[in-house]
Amino acid sequence: MKYWQWVAEGWMHREIYYLLAWRDVRLRYKQTVLGVFWAVLQPFLTMLLFSIVFGRIVNIGSDGIPYAIFYYAALLPWIYFSSTVTQSSLSLVNNARLVTKVYFPRSALPIAPALSGMVDLGIGTIILIVMMAYYGLHPTAKLFLWPVLVIMLACLSCTIGMVLSALNVRYRDVKHVVPFLLQLWLFATPIVYPANMIPEYLRFYMDLNPLTGIVAAFRTVCVPQQHTDWASLGFSAVVILLLLFVSVGYFSKAEQSFGDVL
Repeated sequence: MKYWQWVAEGWMHREIYYLLAWRDVRLRYKQTVLGVFWAVLQPFLTMLLFSIVFGRIVNIGSDGIPYAIFYYAALLPWIYFSSTVTQSSLSLVNNARLVTKVYFPRSALPIAPALSGMVDLGIGTIILIVMMAYYGLHPTAKLFLWPVLVIMLACLSCTIGMVLSALNVRYRDVKHVVPFLLQLWLFATPIVYPANMIPEYLRFYMDLNPLTGIVAAFRTVCVPQQHTDWASLGFSAVVILLLLFVSVGYFSKAEQSFGDVL
């Protein structure tokens, strides 16, 4: 299937993407004690832990940004990314009966977690705005960059999720590799440390990680005096486009055998 045909089919069945995303939202908060508050507690408690361990004990600099904002602004995109990739990688296997019995764009399953995760990301963003007001950080025109960063983050999450979900159909041990991969990815991304701590000779290799430019930009949007590294962000955009091209090509070929393998 050609790329434009793949996109056209997805657009024709776009209601399925919305329905599966809404199903994920309902299942996530059904019969839970904390419910929607978990979307706030997870990044907030992690931010407190990072602020104490890395900010106070290890004494890693925050580039002049309050530690709460420094970590929270980076944890929002990271938690969205890690949870989306985890759910997407398992989506095809967990819905094997649906895949083998009903025809629909198979990409809807790994993409749905990226759409449903927007709920938690939106709630976390509201809390971040409140925190910015508390620290006297007034929004600037850079705030218009936020939706662009969210779209880039969602595209990256979908590309990784689609590839891993297709691999997991054929190699079931992928589900054990994903948590370890995400642990490594966490420390390969400037979340617990500022991007300017990266040595110059390693900068190119760090920028190959598209989350580097995205996370750094999420921070600069929150702090007026911080300047956005457009070169790093642009490099991230190029890498994401390349990954998207490769992942769609691989997934469209692999999905032809999903029914037989599952």
